[in-house]
Amino acid sequence: MSIKNDLFLRALKGETVDRPPVWMMRQAGRYLPEFMEIKAKYDFFTRCQTPELASEITVQPIRRYGMDAAILFSDILVIPQAMNIEVQMKPNFGPYLPNPIRTQKDVDNVIVPDVTVALDYVYQAIKATKEKLNNEVPLIGFAGSPWTILCYCVQGQGSKNFDKAKEFCFTNPVAAHQMLQKITDTTIAYLKEKVKAGVNAVQVFDSWGGMLSPVDYQEFSWQYIQQIIDALKNETPVIAFGKGCWFALGEMAKSGASALGVDWTCSPKNARYLTGGNITLQGNFDPTRLFSPPAEIKKMVHQMINDFGKDKYIVNLGHGILPNIPLDHAKAFIDAVKEYRA
Repeated sequence: MSIKNDLFLRALKGETVDRPPVWMMRQAGRYLPEFMEIKAKYDFFTRCQTPELASEITVQPIRRYGMDAAILFSDILVIPQAMNIEVQMKPNFGPYLPNPIRTQKDVDNVIVPDVTVALDYVYQAIKATKEKLNNEVPLIGFAGSPWTILCYCVQGQGSKNFDKAKEFCFTNPVAAHQMLQKITDTTIAYLKEKVKAGVNAVQVFDSWGGMLSPVDYQEFSWQYIQQIIDALKNETPVIAFGKGCWFALGEMAKSGASALGVDWTCSPKNARYLTGGNITLQGNFDPTRLFSPPAEIKKMVHQMINDFGKDKYIVNLGHGILPNIPLDHAKAFIDAVKEYRA
């Protein structure tokens, strides 16, 4: 069955479009009242692990705003969970890993799981979501980058600088690379199963790539993302998004990814320049700018599209939508793109 609104997939292929497609990172979730109702009844990982709930949360923003793509409600930390690492989601705190990976022995105890068993609930959620979407819009699957996953596994929680994760890499590089490879192998298998289950594209989130220097980024992050792209690019379009990684955009543009996400610290002009102007770019509205008045949001979105150019471009935020964004401001962002005329 072909997808009725294929604007997102056409932009990934670099085709000429009347207007660029739009979706928002973290669109399925915490800023929506209908999500808050589900959240009040079920804890975080119950929501992720129950296909009926995950699929419902995934389609909520599509029903409300009509984005051009849905992204599966899940979490990047389902990967370490599957690898036998305990992950808790503490209210008003965030992820907490009570037994962080700090030694070679810890790394040796980490398994590369059979993803078809350990993460079956994700594939069931994809199938349930596809039914609900009824081929109206494409569905995006995602995973965290190996470096970003390692950051949580070693640090044990969120951090402003992931100092323990970096220390582990720099003092114990052999163990660090073994851990990164285990995460990479698991992630590749996981994303391939997601494609089999029906996602139309995948995105790799390197949320903490910008914590590394350009040299360390190549060693501890990018080479593993490249493995993922190489393994998936012939099966599905891959979007690579590195927050704070503008310095690597040139390298990323040669990777075989279909598109690159850009955060708001890099101007459209610079992003086009650094990537050589031939690859589809996605981004890069500052999520906090959604607090601006709706009329101003619309004006800024139109300017952003003009600056990137309407082709080879996917309108998005420069990172995930914040929980306290007013609903009509999110709507103004989506509507601005739909109203755009070159």
